[in-house]
Amino acid sequence: MNYSKYYPLPLVLLLSILSGCVPLMVAGVGVGTGTGALMNEDRRSSGIFIEDQSIELKTNRRINEQLGRDARINVTSFNRNVLLTGEVPNESMKSEAEKLAMSVDNVRNVFNEISISEKTALSVRTNDSLITSKVKGRFLSERKFQINYVKVVTENSIVYLLGLVTRQEGDSAAQIASTTAGARKVVKVFEYLN
Repeated sequence: MNYSKYYPLPLVLLLSILSGCVPLMVAGVGVGTGTGALMNEDRRSSGIFIEDQSIELKTNRRINEQLGRDARINVTSFNRNVLLTGEVPNESMKSEAEKLAMSVDNVRNVFNEISISEKTALSVRTNDSLITSKVKGRFLSERKFQINYVKVVTENSIVYLLGLVTRQEGDSAAQIASTTAGARKVVKVFEYLN
């Protein structure tokens, strides 16, 4: 989501930091080399990595064009599996968002975790970003798997875990996330290698 048209630049930068950049800075990944370093150690091919970014952009654009301001939907793609989170006012908008995501080229599956409710407050979304950063920081400090094997998305204190992992890595990630302060539930959206 492009926060810059709604919020001042310092707040946009803070949200970017809270949404996951801190563990990357701790890990020593510099600006400009971050994507390349992450792709280098990712289990997805570089083509799939780039395809996931394209799927996110296309799906976001379609959802924003069709559903407008009544919906607040986040799109996350990992290995062409799309996770939809956020809030919409009714079931038909939730179903329409899923159809729009499935209509994007190369999408394999859609996991529709959109809530039918009022949009969450900025304070809730900021807290979600903080929980995501804490989970990623704990992944880094626990060293049970390569940090970028698992993508973390937090929505209303529910932590979603995506990735290409072994069962042991997935179990470790879920255990770490579920014991992170502020996380009230963990949902695994993994593809298992074994």
